[in-house]
Amino acid sequence: MIEDDAVADVSSSVGRPSGAKVLDLSDRTVSPGFIDTHVHLCVDGLNLARQTLQCSPAKALAGLHYAQQYMRYGFTTLRDMGTLDPEWPTVNLRDAIDSGMARGPRLIVAPHMISATAGHGDMQGMFPCRCHMGLSRVADSPAKIRELVRMEHAFGGNWIKTMNTGGYMSAGDDPARVTWFEDEMQALGQTAQQLGLPLAVHTGAAEGCKQALRAGARSLEHCYLIDDEGVAMAEKARAFLVPTMQMTREDKALLVAGTLPEHAVWKFRRDVAAIEDAQKRIARSKAKVAYGTDCGMFPFSEGVLEFQAMVAAGLAPARALKAGTSVAAELLQRDDLGAIAPGRQADIVAMPGDPLEDIAATTKVDFVMKGGRIYRHGPLDILQ
Repeated sequence: MIEDDAVADVSSSVGRPSGAKVLDLSDRTVSPGFIDTHVHLCVDGLNLARQTLQCSPAKALAGLHYAQQYMRYGFTTLRDMGTLDPEWPTVNLRDAIDSGMARGPRLIVAPHMISATAGHGDMQGMFPCRCHMGLSRVADSPAKIRELVRMEHAFGGNWIKTMNTGGYMSAGDDPARVTWFEDEMQALGQTAQQLGLPLAVHTGAAEGCKQALRAGARSLEHCYLIDDEGVAMAEKARAFLVPTMQMTREDKALLVAGTLPEHAVWKFRRDVAAIEDAQKRIARSKAKVAYGTDCGMFPFSEGVLEFQAMVAAGLAPARALKAGTSVAAELLQRDDLGAIAPGRQADIVAMPGDPLEDIAATTKVDFVMKGGRIYRHGPLDILQ
């Protein structure tokens, strides 16, 4: 039984009030709404140089479109992990949805990606004659780092996002190299903690994963090259790993097709086997694994395939489903999400088939409710 935006009761009989609307989903598997904890609504990774120079309103409008389309697949909550923009488009988008001005999934945002100069997230090298435009949030001293973290807080960020190693889709940096010095990373972590903001760290190199954990990261994003020691540290710290496994599959397909951006080819070809080994290591571990895709760096239409990528890496289907529901909600510190239980938000999706038997059933969602409001029910689709 659902009242207003929340689940009021769950039982074989809920004492239906007179006049209550009845939805019969008895021929479907019903699940809490899916949660993707790593997206980029205002970034187009395959057209980065062109799209980064667009105005902020254009990015926000495109982001709203992507958010609404992704919701059709069952994603009722998204954590946006940063945009490359001098303004605050994801904060504006979040607030528009929260206020009812726009319809879409619930957004939790880290507005920008804080990076060292020449690190992953620094776009200055792509536009050397326009590097003053403020597209990147870069710092090279603890004092400047603290200032950037405080700005994210001042303008309404829910999370702090940083990059402590290079990445694959950026030019000039290397995922196998750490880009923050220890005092810099500690300053970032301490400032976020003092302000009460959780910290997410894009990280690749095994040492980068450990540095992030030492600085108090709540989540490690990608953790491409994490080793056994890093996994053990994450388990002990009860930190969350967000391994973005489908993105590796997407990049492999681009590599085979010869369309992976040239600056990514040498890095990705060198590391892809080690990345896949790390994903299997994560799957074998007892670490908390949360669902995240990096959509925006590849099409949102492919994001739901992360469930299948997780199972292919060795996660049991039930663990993969929890990664995208209850564990993701725990990562986001949202005890009102992630389960169909009294007092939780009425975020509910349904699909034909049984994802515990065949995880591919997750691609067939045809009912979506967020906060007690139906957004998709078969042919009814108010987001179209």
